[in-house]
Amino acid sequence: MLRKIVKIDPDKCDGCGLCVPSCAEGAIRIVNGKAVLSADNLCDGLGACLGECPKDAISIEERDTDAFDEAAVEQHLAAQGTPAPAHGPHTPAAPHGHGHGSGCPGSRMMSFGKPVSAAAPDAPKGSRQSRLAQWPVQMQLVSPTAPYFQDANLLLTADCVPLAYAGYHEDFLDGKAVIMGCPKLDDNQFFTDKLTEILRVSNIKSVTVLRMEVPCCGGIAWAAKEAIKKCGKVIPYAEVTIGIQGAIKG
Repeated sequence: MLRKIVKIDPDKCDGCGLCVPSCAEGAIRIVNGKAVLSADNLCDGLGACLGECPKDAISIEERDTDAFDEAAVEQHLAAQGTPAPAHGPHTPAAPHGHGHGSGCPGSRMMSFGKPVSAAAPDAPKGSRQSRLAQWPVQMQLVSPTAPYFQDANLLLTADCVPLAYAGYHEDFLDGKAVIMGCPKLDDNQFFTDKLTEILRVSNIKSVTVLRMEVPCCGGIAWAAKEAIKKCGKVIPYAEVTIGIQGAIKG
């Protein structure tokens, strides 16, 4: 039957194994230093493993293969001594769905859509509306092919900014897809390369960098500018610097 199923690029895979525990069906294993599908009928095609791969070696393709078989999954997991996951009616994931099925909820791809309304600034604690429209947000976890990047205005946020700037959600995040990272703690070359791929495969309308005033935070701006140059597209760019005590510096 023609259906969606996980595809693993052996040239990109380094055998780190991060994708293995994210697959609740146990469909992925490491063989000779590479991640492989144990069997096509064990893969539900929903992509819970996508956000786990730091090398972007995992994607979803549509091809003619065996149907997903929950009974086979139960037998496979029982042989490994692992409880079977709970499955509801099995339907393919829609591009704008609310998650991708089983796996670690901390990194599976989700789109929330635009918030319906926002509470007043003086509303009681806990009642203000978050402006976040996607998950995950960390550069290490996002997938370049995530649907929430298509036709999006992209906000690149240094990790410390939301703590320093009180109006982050209302003034910057609202209506944007977001990626977060720290140019001092992250591999900035990895950040640049992955951002280049996101810009290359997605129709990003604009890029806004939100950085702190500390010198090391300039790395996130450098990565964004390099990625725009490398992707081969003309993309509007803006940069905002936040002071340590929350003031907009420029």
